[in-house]
Amino acid sequence: MAELDPEDEKIVVLARSTRARTQAAEGAAVRDTDGRTYAAATVELPSLKLTALQAAVAAAVSSGAEELEAAAVVTEEPLVQGASVQAVRDLAPKAPILRADPAGTVQETLR
Repeated sequence: MAELDPEDEKIVVLARSTRARTQAAEGAAVRDTDGRTYAAATVELPSLKLTALQAAVAAAVSSGAEELEAAAVVTEEPLVQGASVQAVRDLAPKAPILRADPAGTVQETLR
């Protein structure tokens, strides 16, 4: 993998930190077009289930973001869930989605 842009590295670190802090299955972070970042973890409640990326996108939208520049998810899974990809694509059809392992190493970039 090529070296990450510092702003992309920042969202990977945020996603990784969120996952570690909450001991969730996934951690995610998104950056809006104003440069603001939003981080979230997997939500597993009896009445509400969100992937980490869905939760991060929801946080961005509820804070007024209208478009995303990039997204990152830290997970042990080999693929980013379709619902996660769709949540990002709802706001940003071409934003890169970085999938990193729990150590923070980017494994792939979805475009």
